[in-house]
Amino acid sequence: MVVHSVAQQGFGEGTNEVYDRARPSYQPSVLSHIRQSIPKERSPPLNIVEIGAGTGIFTRALLAHPDWSSSVAEIRAVEPSAGMRAQFDKTVVAPEQVKISAREGSFTSTGIEDGWADLVVMAQAYHWAHPAYDAASAEFARILKPSGIVVYVWNLEDSQSPSSPWVGSLRPLYEQYEAGSPQFRLGLWRATFDPAVSPKYPTLFEPPVEETFQWVIPTTEKALVERVTSKSYIAILAKENKEEYERLIEKVKGMLAKEEKKWIDKDAGVFEYPYKTTVVVAKRK
Repeated sequence: MVVHSVAQQGFGEGTNEVYDRARPSYQPSVLSHIRQSIPKERSPPLNIVEIGAGTGIFTRALLAHPDWSSSVAEIRAVEPSAGMRAQFDKTVVAPEQVKISAREGSFTSTGIEDGWADLVVMAQAYHWAHPAYDAASAEFARILKPSGIVVYVWNLEDSQSPSSPWVGSLRPLYEQYEAGSPQFRLGLWRATFDPAVSPKYPTLFEPPVEETFQWVIPTTEKALVERVTSKSYIAILAKENKEEYERLIEKVKGMLAKEEKKWIDKDAGVFEYPYKTTVVVAKRK
């Protein structure tokens, strides 16, 4: 099982509670869209494989959503980080009618039997499949039932928001520490759907369908800084160069103090944090 070194270090032991606290959940409209994308012939109750399940943020949102409350038979979470699996086990509570388990695995080695899943979903994770896109597609197709779907989901700050330009202004401060990791914004993951790079994909799946959802989170300076520290490469910086890490945090706070924000409650220090969710759906042939 091959896992990117930045993901291994940045999401290792000791980083997972911050990640779980700092990362936002998923909008009800996103979860409804995913439910509506499942073909009618894949009728509930559904078997779901969630790869890169992390601390269970997406899992908890799905289980709490009314469109999913009576639709799930079993969720098998696949997560390479032992620390994240431990946090998943602490925070995800299975309803009486749903079986849930978390296991070690990766995009190319899930440990799931052939043709078991109606849905394979990856929330905030698939960019870490780089560069094994074709092998990942082959694994997804192997574990899916015919006409089952793969859903790729990302919840990210909207750095191009016209209402809150400070988001884009802050990003260069911490992106310099990415250390060559295959972050979502680079679009490397799109090679999955390019037959010149990933020849297996078009033989296994229909063309992908992409949707975006824009929304706003109420946040504070403290919560925003914690969101920055939850990034894998910043967690590595905190371990390897404490002084540089502390300088970065002070720069983020300093720039944030200067930038004009869209206030929700200025006295309480609460302002708008624009987000964009990208959802890509691919149907198994």
